[in-house]
Amino acid sequence: MSYTIEEVLNHIEEEDVRFVRLAFRDAFGVQKNIAVMPGEVKKAFDMGLSINARAIAGFSESPYACLYLKPDPDTLTILPWRSESGTVLRMFCDVCTPDGEVYESDTRLILKNAVEKAKKAGIEFRFGTESEFYLFLKDENGNPTKIPYDHAGYLDIAPADKCENIRREINLTIEKMGLTPERSHHERGPGQNEIDFHYARPLKAADQITTFKMAVRTIADRFGLYADFSPMPLAGQPGNGYHINLYAVRKDGEDVALQAAAGILEVIRDITVFLNPTDDSYSRLGCSTAPDRVNWSREGKSELMYIESFQGKTRAELRSPDASSNPYLVYALLIHAGLSGIERSLSLPDVDGDLLPSSRKEAGAAAMKSDFVRQFIPGEILRVYCGQQ
Repeated sequence: MSYTIEEVLNHIEEEDVRFVRLAFRDAFGVQKNIAVMPGEVKKAFDMGLSINARAIAGFSESPYACLYLKPDPDTLTILPWRSESGTVLRMFCDVCTPDGEVYESDTRLILKNAVEKAKKAGIEFRFGTESEFYLFLKDENGNPTKIPYDHAGYLDIAPADKCENIRREINLTIEKMGLTPERSHHERGPGQNEIDFHYARPLKAADQITTFKMAVRTIADRFGLYADFSPMPLAGQPGNGYHINLYAVRKDGEDVALQAAAGILEVIRDITVFLNPTDDSYSRLGCSTAPDRVNWSREGKSELMYIESFQGKTRAELRSPDASSNPYLVYALLIHAGLSGIERSLSLPDVDGDLLPSSRKEAGAAAMKSDFVRQFIPGEILRVYCGQQ
């Protein structure tokens, strides 16, 4: 649902709103926020709310001591778990300079620019996601342990699947927040779960996964548990993937997902540090069914890219990313790579390609020397990801 600034201000006045969270992301997609009283929201819309720019990853090289948060009214949502103490709202914000321009290292802006480029080319991209996470017990002091909440396996049901009620609560809660979950189930690991989302336009899809991770962690905490999205929470067990499904069509309805997929595979090594930004990410790649090579197939095994055609539509599923990635950067890079493949009518390669980078250092080196990456990623963000800050 879309809102105007005036509608947001009226909603605040009419619905007993006590606090408003103004949320934004650092370079790694970690959600940050400032809570303000309702009377401060109009000022935030008009002038922005100042933050210490140099304390935020990806903004530390800013020439400005302060950057400013300007809320996007379209992202208004109620945080349902806080309703007993008065309504709490959250809006995502653009990070702006003192002149009112969106700061170049705001990753939401980077995604908006990619979407605009695709629009001018007459291409619409949509993304769906499959996000995995573990649920762990906490100790007597409330600190996370590595003890799984259950020992169920893939698609198991209660009573073996003790996570069932928590997944149900997550789905019902995020639906109230305007998200569109598609399905959920127990995954292969003990205490491991998966929740999938319907396809959405890129900006909504990125906002959605950011909200989702916050909601999962909050609801798990209410059950006395810890939700872990990290790539390899348990040695010897399946890692947590963040599979991204992609559709791409022209204005006239022509399906161009295969060309987009070919464009992505062409630069996948260059962009891997953004899909897999932590040292732990590379413990997952090549483990169990996680891919470690640049390849594709229609078989749905352990390939990097799974291609499926169904009822006249082509879906490309990219299986290497994990949820430590920033979805705004990831989707932006996939759009740019996909457009490159579409513009040149690329075909998918015939054979297996090179291995994916085996470490963050190797992935960072590939990104640093990539002409493709340098076109779209500001130098400050590139240096943060490649360990040069």
